[in-house]
Amino acid sequence: MTLAIFDLDGTLLNGDSDYTWGQFLVEKGLVDTQAYKEANDTFFKQYQSGTLNIHEYLAFSLAPLKQFSSTELNHLHQTFMQEKVQPMMLKKAKDLIKDHKNQGHFLLMITATNQFVTGPISDALGMDHIIAPIPEIIDGHYTGKIIGIPSFQEGKVTRLNEWLAETGHTMEGSYFYSDSQNDLPLLELVDHPIAVDADETLTKIAQDRGWQHISLRN
Repeated sequence: MTLAIFDLDGTLLNGDSDYTWGQFLVEKGLVDTQAYKEANDTFFKQYQSGTLNIHEYLAFSLAPLKQFSSTELNHLHQTFMQEKVQPMMLKKAKDLIKDHKNQGHFLLMITATNQFVTGPISDALGMDHIIAPIPEIIDGHYTGKIIGIPSFQEGKVTRLNEWLAETGHTMEGSYFYSDSQNDLPLLELVDHPIAVDADETLTKIAQDRGWQHISLRN
C-alpha cells in the first residue's frame, strides 16, 4: 500500500497540540502557572527556529502526567479535545485524508508530540497508525520518561525505518505532508514531499526544489 504520511501540528491542525496542551494545563491551574507558561513559550520558539532539544522538551512536557491517575488523564484529554483540538481541525485536512483513504493509501501520522497527546487526535482523524514519542508507563502511571527514540527531525526517519522493517511496508510512491523545517530529513526521503502552510525556511526550500506547497487553511 502507498504510504500517505502526515505531520500533525501546523499541518493537519491549525495550531500546535503540544504547545496548546501546555496552555491548557496552565489555564486549568494544574501546573505552576507563570513558570510553566514561560517555559512552554520558550520551547515553542525553539521548535519554530529549529533549535529545540527534544529530550529537554519531552522531560518538561511529560512531567505533569506523573501527578494524575489514568482516569484523571483520560478525562482531562477528553476536555482538551473538545475545548482545544476540535477548533483547530481543518475541513481541507479532513478532505485530504479522505482523498488518500479513497485511493487505498495507508494513512500514517508521524509527529514529535508525545503519544498521550496525539494518540486520540490520530484516531479522530482516521489514521491507520501513528508514530510518536512513547511515554513510559509503569504500574499504570506515567514516569515522565520516554521509550526509545523521539520521532523528531532525523528521529522521524529512524522511527519510520524501524516501522517499515517491522511491517513490510515500503516507501514506493510515498507522500509526506509537513509545515516545518524540522521535517526536512523525512521530506527528502519520500517520493512526493509536500509543504503545507510552511514556515519561512521550508517555504524557501520547497520553492528551490520545486516541491508542491499547498494550504489547508485558505
